[in-house]
Amino acid sequence: MQARRIARELALLSISQMPANQERLEAQDLQSVLIAAVRTLTTEAQDALETASAELQQSNARLLSSETRATDVQSARAMVTEAIELTQTAINRLGLAMEVPEFIQLTNQKEVRSYTLEIIRTLKTNRGKIDQILSRALVDWQLSRLAWIDRDILRIAVTEILFLGVPDRVAINEAVELAKRYSGEDGHRFINGVMRRVAEQIKAELPSSS
Repeated sequence: MQARRIARELALLSISQMPANQERLEAQDLQSVLIAAVRTLTTEAQDALETASAELQQSNARLLSSETRATDVQSARAMVTEAIELTQTAINRLGLAMEVPEFIQLTNQKEVRSYTLEIIRTLKTNRGKIDQILSRALVDWQLSRLAWIDRDILRIAVTEILFLGVPDRVAINEAVELAKRYSGEDGHRFINGVMRRVAEQIKAELPSSS
């Protein structure tokens, strides 16, 4: 189970950088997948730090020009708070980037590579159907407008349920755990709600056993 959990994380973090061509995908070794995952995390951290820096500069400029107007001071304070949150996100991403290689060393590397590539291959092959199912399950949301991390967590969970024989309860729980690590503050609740609707939808479409 630990190997599969790590594989899900690697699939989530590396899928955007993995080749669509099946032969090239199968030729990827675990190191290549790991590098792609770490690159995703460090890029996210860099983007968050750049945004935080811009927020701090804007808040500083607003304070300097405000002449102590209450509305400007409040706005600057909100910007600083946002910058602190973004910096914390960047620190968390860098921490995760350092954790992943260690986790891989402590588990079955062949199983991690095999399941990571199986998730990516299956998802890429069936993405149209997967996205169709998710679009029907979303309420007042469009799949294309979700944060990429939430969108790919949902895609992986549907892939596991529909094509990889993972029980819906297990896939939902794993998706929620991924969201707790990588999504926003309420991301895991959103993921849980969407996936429960997906599971109900899939069960309703199964042919009757009678």
